Amino acid sequence: MMYQAYQAQADLMWPLRTMANLAMPMFQDPMFGLSSFPASRQAAAACQVLKLAEVTHKRPPWNILSVKVGDTEVPITEEAVHVTPFATLMRFRKDVAVPQPRVLIVAPMSGHFATLLRDTVRTMLQDHDVYITDWHNVRDVPLAAGRFGLDEYTDHIIEFLGVMGPESHLLSVCQPTVATLSAVAIMSEDRHPATPASMTLMAGPIDCRISPTAVNKLAMTKPIEWFEKNLISSVPARHAGGGRRVYPGFVQLSAFMSMNKDRHVNAFKEYYQHLVADEFDKAEITRTFYEEYMAVADLSADFYIETVKLVFQDYALPKGELMYRGRKVDPSAIRRTALLTVEGEKDDICAIGQTLAAQDLCSKLRPYMRTHYVQAGVGHYGVFSGRRWQNHIYPVVRGVIQVSS
Repeated sequence: MMYQAYQAQADLMWPLRTMANLAMPMFQDPMFGLSSFPASRQAAAACQVLKLAEVTHKRPPWNILSVKVGDTEVPITEEAVHVTPFATLMRFRKDVAVPQPRVLIVAPMSGHFATLLRDTVRTMLQDHDVYITDWHNVRDVPLAAGRFGLDEYTDHIIEFLGVMGPESHLLSVCQPTVATLSAVAIMSEDRHPATPASMTLMAGPIDCRISPTAVNKLAMTKPIEWFEKNLISSVPARHAGGGRRVYPGFVQLSAFMSMNKDRHVNAFKEYYQHLVADEFDKAEITRTFYEEYMAVADLSADFYIETVKLVFQDYALPKGELMYRGRKVDPSAIRRTALLTVEGEKDDICAIGQTLAAQDLCSKLRPYMRTHYVQAGVGHYGVFSGRRWQNHIYPVVRGVIQVSS
Protein backbone atom coordinates (compact mmCIF):
# COMPACT_ATOMS: atom_id res chain seq x y z
CA MET A 1 0.00 0.00 0.00
CA MET A 2 3.07 2.29 0.16
CA TYR A 3 2.67 3.63 -3.39
CA GLN A 4 -1.07 4.05 -2.98
CA ALA A 5 -0.52 6.09 0.20
CA TYR A 6 2.01 8.29 -1.57
CA GLN A 7 -0.36 8.80 -4.52
CA ALA A 8 -3.21 9.73 -2.17
CA GLN A 9 -1.02 12.31 -0.45
CA ALA A 10 0.04 13.75 -3.82
CA ASP A 11 -3.62 13.97 -4.88
CA LEU A 12 -4.52 15.80 -1.66
CA MET A 13 -1.74 18.33 -2.26
CA TRP A 14 -2.73 18.95 -5.88
CA PRO A 15 -5.41 21.64 -5.17
CA LEU A 16 -3.01 23.57 -2.93
CA ARG A 17 -0.20 23.43 -5.51
CA THR A 18 -2.60 24.47 -8.26
CA MET A 19 -3.82 27.46 -6.24
CA ALA A 20 -0.22 28.49 -5.51
CA ASN A 21 0.71 28.30 -9.20
CA LEU A 22 -2.33 30.37 -10.17
CA ALA A 23 -1.75 32.94 -7.42
CA MET A 24 1.94 33.44 -8.10
CA PRO A 25 1.50 35.85 -11.07
CA MET A 26 -0.86 38.01 -9.01
CA PHE A 27 1.90 38.62 -6.45
CA GLN A 28 4.65 39.18 -9.06
CA ASP A 29 3.07 41.02 -12.02
CA PRO A 30 2.89 44.85 -11.57
CA MET A 31 -0.34 44.81 -13.58
CA PHE A 32 -2.16 43.50 -10.50
CA GLY A 33 -0.75 46.27 -8.27
CA LEU A 34 0.48 43.94 -5.53
CA SER A 35 4.12 43.36 -6.45
CA SER A 36 5.44 46.44 -4.62
CA PHE A 37 4.24 45.25 -1.19
CA PRO A 38 6.70 43.24 0.98
CA ALA A 39 3.93 40.83 1.92
CA SER A 40 3.34 40.10 -1.77
CA ARG A 41 7.00 39.26 -2.32
CA GLN A 42 6.85 36.93 0.69
CA ALA A 43 3.69 35.26 -0.61
CA ALA A 44 5.20 34.84 -4.09
CA ALA A 45 8.35 33.36 -2.57
CA ALA A 46 6.29 30.92 -0.49
CA CYS A 47 4.45 29.81 -3.64
CA GLN A 48 7.75 29.19 -5.43
CA VAL A 49 9.13 27.20 -2.50
CA LEU A 50 6.02 25.02 -2.55
CA LYS A 51 6.43 24.50 -6.29
CA LEU A 52 10.11 23.58 -5.99
CA ALA A 53 9.39 21.07 -3.21
CA GLU A 54 7.06 19.05 -5.44
CA VAL A 55 8.23 15.55 -6.37
CA THR A 56 7.87 15.01 -10.13
CA HIS A 57 8.09 11.87 -12.24
CA LYS A 58 9.08 13.12 -15.69
CA ARG A 59 12.58 13.49 -17.03
CA PRO A 60 13.75 17.12 -16.97
CA PRO A 61 14.91 18.53 -20.32
CA TRP A 62 18.58 18.13 -21.19
CA ASN A 63 18.86 21.81 -22.14
CA ILE A 64 22.14 21.27 -23.98
CA LEU A 65 21.56 23.53 -26.96
CA SER A 66 25.13 24.02 -28.15
CA VAL A 67 28.73 23.22 -27.29
CA LYS A 68 32.01 24.89 -28.08
CA VAL A 69 34.20 22.77 -30.35
CA GLY A 70 37.51 24.54 -30.69
CA ASP A 71 36.61 28.18 -31.27
CA THR A 72 33.19 27.45 -32.78
CA GLU A 73 29.83 27.20 -31.01
CA VAL A 74 28.11 24.16 -32.53
CA PRO A 75 24.33 23.48 -32.20
CA ILE A 76 23.24 20.24 -30.51
CA THR A 77 20.29 18.14 -31.65
CA GLU A 78 18.88 15.33 -29.50
CA GLU A 79 18.35 12.20 -31.57
CA ALA A 80 16.62 9.01 -30.38
CA VAL A 81 18.79 6.46 -32.18
CA HIS A 82 17.25 3.28 -30.75
CA VAL A 83 14.32 2.77 -28.39
CA THR A 84 13.31 -0.15 -26.18
CA PRO A 85 10.43 -0.22 -23.66
CA PHE A 86 12.94 0.56 -20.90
CA ALA A 87 15.40 3.02 -22.44
CA THR A 88 16.28 5.28 -25.33
CA LEU A 89 19.73 5.36 -26.87
CA MET A 90 20.02 9.13 -27.04
CA ARG A 91 22.58 10.82 -29.26
CA PHE A 92 23.58 14.47 -28.92
CA ARG A 93 24.23 15.05 -32.60
CA LYS A 94 26.38 17.90 -33.82
CA ASP A 95 27.76 18.71 -37.25
CA VAL A 96 31.56 18.85 -37.15
CA ALA A 97 34.08 18.64 -39.97
CA VAL A 98 36.20 15.89 -38.39
CA PRO A 99 34.54 12.73 -37.00
CA GLN A 100 34.93 12.37 -33.24
CA PRO A 101 35.20 9.17 -31.15
CA ARG A 102 31.79 7.68 -30.32
CA VAL A 103 31.20 7.34 -26.57
CA LEU A 104 28.30 5.63 -24.80
CA ILE A 105 27.70 7.07 -21.33
CA VAL A 106 25.99 4.46 -19.15
CA ALA A 107 23.82 6.34 -16.68
CA PRO A 108 22.84 4.93 -13.29
CA MET A 109 19.32 3.70 -12.62
CA SER A 110 19.19 4.94 -9.05
CA GLY A 111 16.00 6.88 -8.50
CA HIS A 112 16.86 9.83 -10.73
CA PHE A 113 16.90 10.33 -14.48
CA ALA A 114 19.94 10.26 -16.76
CA THR A 115 19.85 14.08 -16.84
CA LEU A 116 21.71 13.90 -13.53
CA LEU A 117 24.75 13.48 -15.83
CA ARG A 118 24.05 16.68 -17.77
CA ASP A 119 27.45 18.16 -16.88
CA THR A 120 29.17 14.91 -17.82
CA VAL A 121 27.50 14.96 -21.23
CA ARG A 122 28.12 18.66 -21.85
CA THR A 123 31.83 18.31 -21.06
CA MET A 124 32.29 15.14 -23.14
CA LEU A 125 30.62 16.78 -26.15
CA GLN A 126 33.60 19.06 -26.73
CA ASP A 127 35.66 16.22 -28.18
CA HIS A 128 33.33 13.25 -28.63
CA ASP A 129 30.23 11.99 -30.41
CA VAL A 130 28.16 11.36 -27.28
CA TYR A 131 25.38 8.82 -26.70
CA ILE A 132 23.68 7.99 -23.39
CA THR A 133 21.39 5.35 -21.89
CA ASP A 134 18.33 7.53 -21.28
CA TRP A 135 16.41 5.21 -18.94
CA HIS A 136 12.62 5.44 -18.87
CA ASN A 137 10.63 5.73 -15.66
CA VAL A 138 9.69 2.10 -15.02
CA ARG A 139 6.26 3.09 -13.67
CA ASP A 140 5.42 4.10 -17.25
CA VAL A 141 6.46 0.75 -18.77
CA PRO A 142 3.53 -1.67 -19.25
CA LEU A 143 3.73 -5.12 -17.66
CA ALA A 144 3.59 -6.62 -21.15
CA ALA A 145 7.16 -5.37 -21.73
CA GLY A 146 8.39 -8.04 -19.33
CA ARG A 147 10.87 -8.03 -16.46
CA PHE A 148 13.89 -5.81 -16.06
CA GLY A 149 16.72 -7.08 -13.91
CA LEU A 150 20.51 -6.97 -13.93
CA ASP A 151 20.64 -9.24 -17.01
CA GLU A 152 18.32 -6.93 -18.92
CA TYR A 153 20.41 -3.92 -17.89
CA THR A 154 23.51 -5.67 -19.25
CA ASP A 155 21.56 -6.60 -22.41
CA HIS A 156 20.90 -2.92 -23.06
CA ILE A 157 24.58 -2.00 -22.88
CA ILE A 158 25.46 -4.75 -25.36
CA GLU A 159 22.53 -3.89 -27.64
CA PHE A 160 23.27 -0.17 -27.65
CA LEU A 161 26.96 -0.74 -28.41
CA GLY A 162 25.87 -2.98 -31.28
CA VAL A 163 23.74 -0.15 -32.68
CA MET A 164 26.65 2.31 -32.35
CA GLY A 165 29.07 -0.02 -34.08
CA PRO A 166 32.75 -1.05 -33.73
CA GLU A 167 35.43 1.13 -32.14
CA SER A 168 33.03 2.89 -29.78
CA HIS A 169 33.97 3.72 -26.19
CA LEU A 170 32.20 3.28 -22.85
CA LEU A 171 31.98 5.58 -19.84
CA SER A 172 30.02 4.30 -16.85
CA VAL A 173 29.13 6.28 -13.72
CA CYS A 174 28.58 4.73 -10.28
CA GLN A 175 26.05 1.90 -9.97
CA PRO A 176 26.19 0.55 -13.58
CA THR A 177 29.94 -0.06 -13.49
CA VAL A 178 29.23 -3.67 -12.50
CA ALA A 179 26.88 -4.24 -15.45
CA THR A 180 29.28 -2.37 -17.74
CA LEU A 181 32.25 -4.54 -16.78
CA SER A 182 30.04 -7.62 -17.19
CA ALA A 183 28.88 -6.51 -20.65
CA VAL A 184 32.42 -5.92 -21.89
CA ALA A 185 33.58 -9.26 -20.46
CA ILE A 186 30.79 -11.12 -22.25
CA MET A 187 31.37 -9.22 -25.51
CA SER A 188 35.11 -9.91 -25.31
CA GLU A 189 34.53 -13.60 -24.71
CA ASP A 190 32.14 -13.74 -27.67
CA ARG A 191 34.46 -11.66 -29.90
CA HIS A 192 31.54 -9.30 -30.49
CA PRO A 193 32.38 -6.88 -33.32
CA ALA A 194 31.16 -3.91 -31.27
CA THR A 195 33.34 -4.66 -28.23
CA PRO A 196 34.38 -1.16 -27.09
CA ALA A 197 37.87 0.17 -27.63
CA SER A 198 37.99 1.63 -24.10
CA MET A 199 36.01 1.44 -20.88
CA THR A 200 36.00 4.14 -18.19
CA LEU A 201 34.54 3.15 -14.82
CA MET A 202 33.87 6.09 -12.51
CA ALA A 203 33.15 5.85 -8.76
CA GLY A 204 31.45 2.45 -9.00
CA PRO A 205 30.88 -0.41 -6.51
CA ILE A 206 33.00 -3.09 -8.19
CA ASP A 207 34.08 -4.54 -4.83
CA CYS A 208 32.16 -3.21 -1.80
CA ARG A 209 34.24 -5.28 0.61
CA ILE A 210 36.94 -2.62 0.32
CA SER A 211 36.58 0.26 2.81
CA PRO A 212 32.79 -0.17 3.15
CA THR A 213 30.86 3.10 3.36
CA ALA A 214 27.68 3.83 5.31
CA VAL A 215 25.70 2.95 2.17
CA ASN A 216 27.48 -0.40 1.89
CA LYS A 217 26.96 -1.18 5.57
CA LEU A 218 23.27 -0.32 5.36
CA ALA A 219 22.80 -2.97 2.66
CA MET A 220 24.26 -5.55 5.02
CA THR A 221 22.09 -4.72 8.04
CA LYS A 222 19.03 -6.56 6.76
CA PRO A 223 18.42 -9.82 4.87
CA ILE A 224 17.30 -9.44 1.27
CA GLU A 225 13.78 -10.52 2.30
CA TRP A 226 13.50 -7.35 4.41
CA PHE A 227 14.19 -5.18 1.36
CA GLU A 228 11.59 -7.10 -0.67
CA LYS A 229 8.94 -6.77 2.04
CA ASN A 230 9.51 -3.15 3.11
CA LEU A 231 10.79 -1.26 0.07
CA ILE A 232 8.97 -2.81 -2.87
CA SER A 233 5.51 -1.63 -3.93
CA SER A 234 3.14 -1.91 -6.90
CA VAL A 235 2.49 0.96 -9.31
CA PRO A 236 -1.13 2.25 -9.05
CA ALA A 237 -3.43 1.27 -11.91
CA ARG A 238 -3.75 4.87 -13.19
CA HIS A 239 -0.19 4.74 -14.61
CA ALA A 240 0.92 2.94 -17.78
CA GLY A 241 2.94 0.49 -15.70
CA GLY A 242 0.06 -0.24 -13.33
CA GLY A 243 0.70 -3.42 -11.35
CA ARG A 244 4.45 -3.46 -11.99
CA ARG A 245 6.47 -4.04 -8.82
CA VAL A 246 8.99 -1.27 -8.23
CA TYR A 247 11.34 0.33 -5.78
CA PRO A 248 9.71 3.77 -5.84
CA GLY A 249 11.87 6.75 -6.67
CA PHE A 250 10.24 8.79 -3.90
CA VAL A 251 11.53 6.25 -1.35
CA GLN A 252 15.06 6.63 -2.66
CA LEU A 253 14.70 10.42 -2.61
CA SER A 254 13.48 10.32 1.00
CA ALA A 255 16.49 8.20 1.97
CA PHE A 256 18.91 10.59 0.27
CA MET A 257 17.32 13.67 1.85
CA SER A 258 17.18 12.15 5.34
CA MET A 259 20.96 11.59 5.20
CA ASN A 260 21.45 15.38 4.94
CA LYS A 261 18.16 16.68 6.33
CA ASP A 262 19.50 19.91 7.85
CA ARG A 263 21.32 20.85 4.63
CA HIS A 264 18.17 20.48 2.54
CA VAL A 265 16.00 22.39 5.05
CA ASN A 266 18.51 25.24 5.09
CA ALA A 267 18.68 25.24 1.29
CA PHE A 268 14.92 25.81 1.03
CA LYS A 269 15.03 28.51 3.72
CA GLU A 270 17.79 30.32 1.85
CA TYR A 271 15.88 29.92 -1.42
CA TYR A 272 12.90 31.70 0.18
CA GLN A 273 15.13 34.46 1.57
CA HIS A 274 16.87 35.00 -1.79
CA LEU A 275 13.50 35.35 -3.54
CA VAL A 276 12.18 37.84 -1.00
CA ALA A 277 15.39 39.87 -1.29
CA ASP A 278 15.24 39.77 -5.13
CA GLU A 279 18.56 37.89 -5.20
CA PHE A 280 17.45 35.90 -8.21
CA ASP A 281 20.91 34.77 -9.32
CA LYS A 282 21.44 33.01 -6.00
CA ALA A 283 17.91 31.60 -6.04
CA GLU A 284 18.45 30.26 -9.57
CA ILE A 285 21.34 28.05 -8.42
CA THR A 286 19.10 26.40 -5.80
CA ARG A 287 16.16 26.10 -8.20
CA THR A 288 18.24 24.44 -10.90
CA PHE A 289 19.60 21.86 -8.47
CA TYR A 290 16.29 20.92 -6.85
CA GLU A 291 14.29 20.77 -10.07
CA GLU A 292 16.64 17.95 -11.06
CA TYR A 293 16.86 16.43 -7.59
CA MET A 294 13.09 16.27 -7.06
CA ALA A 295 12.49 14.53 -10.41
CA VAL A 296 12.40 10.83 -9.50
CA ALA A 297 12.18 7.61 -11.48
CA ASP A 298 11.05 4.24 -10.14
CA LEU A 299 13.33 1.22 -10.38
CA SER A 300 12.17 -2.22 -11.40
CA ALA A 301 11.88 -4.40 -8.29
CA ASP A 302 13.87 -7.17 -10.01
CA PHE A 303 16.74 -4.81 -10.81
CA TYR A 304 16.81 -3.24 -7.36
CA ILE A 305 16.70 -6.51 -5.42
CA GLU A 306 19.28 -8.20 -7.66
CA THR A 307 21.61 -5.20 -7.35
CA VAL A 308 21.36 -5.11 -3.55
CA LYS A 309 21.91 -8.86 -3.25
CA LEU A 310 24.54 -9.51 -5.92
CA VAL A 311 26.54 -6.27 -5.71
CA PHE A 312 26.20 -5.09 -2.11
CA GLN A 313 25.58 -8.30 -0.17
CA ASP A 314 27.14 -11.22 -2.07
CA TYR A 315 29.99 -9.34 -3.81
CA ALA A 316 29.37 -11.72 -6.70
CA LEU A 317 31.57 -10.02 -9.32
CA PRO A 318 34.85 -9.78 -7.37
CA LYS A 319 34.30 -13.28 -5.96
CA GLY A 320 33.95 -14.70 -9.49
CA GLU A 321 30.33 -15.75 -8.89
CA LEU A 322 28.35 -13.25 -10.98
CA MET A 323 26.25 -14.90 -13.69
CA TYR A 324 24.84 -13.40 -16.87
CA ARG A 325 22.07 -15.48 -18.46
CA GLY A 326 23.54 -18.69 -17.10
CA ARG A 327 27.15 -17.79 -17.96
CA LYS A 328 29.83 -16.88 -15.45
CA VAL A 329 31.14 -13.37 -15.97
CA ASP A 330 34.92 -13.52 -16.49
CA PRO A 331 36.61 -10.08 -16.64
CA SER A 332 39.91 -11.76 -17.48
CA ALA A 333 38.44 -12.32 -20.97
CA ILE A 334 38.93 -8.58 -21.59
CA ARG A 335 42.15 -8.23 -23.59
CA ARG A 336 41.62 -5.46 -26.15
CA THR A 337 39.54 -2.87 -24.28
CA ALA A 338 41.61 -0.23 -22.52
CA LEU A 339 40.55 0.32 -18.91
CA LEU A 340 40.41 3.57 -16.92
CA THR A 341 39.15 3.61 -13.34
CA VAL A 342 38.42 6.92 -11.60
CA GLU A 343 37.79 7.55 -7.90
CA GLY A 344 37.22 10.57 -5.65
CA GLU A 345 39.31 11.08 -2.54
CA LYS A 346 36.30 12.06 -0.40
CA ASP A 347 33.68 9.77 -1.94
CA ASP A 348 31.41 8.55 0.88
CA ILE A 349 29.26 6.39 -1.43
CA CYS A 350 31.92 4.40 -3.32
CA ALA A 351 35.11 4.55 -1.28
CA ILE A 352 38.61 4.58 -2.70
CA GLY A 353 39.60 1.09 -3.77
CA GLN A 354 36.14 -0.16 -4.71
CA THR A 355 36.43 0.88 -8.37
CA LEU A 356 40.17 0.22 -8.50
CA ALA A 357 39.30 -3.46 -7.93
CA ALA A 358 38.37 -3.69 -11.63
CA GLN A 359 42.07 -3.41 -12.47
CA ASP A 360 42.83 -6.71 -10.76
CA LEU A 361 39.77 -8.42 -12.20
CA CYS A 362 40.89 -7.53 -15.75
CA SER A 363 44.02 -9.58 -15.17
CA LYS A 364 44.82 -10.31 -18.83
CA LEU A 365 44.99 -6.67 -19.87
CA ARG A 366 48.50 -5.47 -20.67
CA PRO A 367 49.83 -2.87 -18.20
CA TYR A 368 49.88 -0.08 -20.80
CA MET A 369 46.13 -0.58 -21.32
CA ARG A 370 45.32 0.11 -17.66
CA THR A 371 45.04 3.53 -16.03
CA HIS A 372 43.85 4.53 -12.58
CA TYR A 373 43.19 8.08 -11.40
CA VAL A 374 42.23 9.45 -7.98
CA GLN A 375 40.96 13.03 -7.84
CA ALA A 376 41.91 14.85 -4.66
CA GLY A 377 39.30 16.86 -2.80
CA VAL A 378 36.10 15.58 -4.43
CA GLY A 379 33.20 13.52 -3.17
CA HIS A 380 30.98 11.23 -5.20
CA TYR A 381 29.26 13.79 -7.43
CA GLY A 382 32.48 15.72 -7.97
CA VAL A 383 33.86 12.77 -9.91
CA PHE A 384 31.49 13.41 -12.82
CA SER A 385 30.35 17.04 -12.41
CA GLY A 386 31.80 20.38 -11.48
CA ARG A 387 35.10 22.13 -12.03
CA ARG A 388 37.42 19.31 -10.96
CA TRP A 389 35.62 16.94 -13.31
CA GLN A 390 35.91 19.44 -16.14
CA ASN A 391 39.48 20.59 -15.50
CA HIS A 392 41.24 17.54 -14.07
CA ILE A 393 39.33 14.27 -14.54
CA TYR A 394 38.00 14.88 -18.04
CA PRO A 395 41.45 15.41 -19.59
CA VAL A 396 42.45 11.96 -18.29
CA VAL A 397 39.29 10.39 -19.74
CA ARG A 398 39.84 12.17 -23.06
CA GLY A 399 43.45 11.02 -23.18
CA VAL A 400 42.61 7.35 -22.70
CA ILE A 401 39.92 7.54 -25.40
CA GLN A 402 42.25 9.27 -27.84
CA VAL A 403 45.03 6.73 -27.36
CA SER A 404 42.53 3.85 -27.76
CA SER A 405 40.83 5.23 -30.90
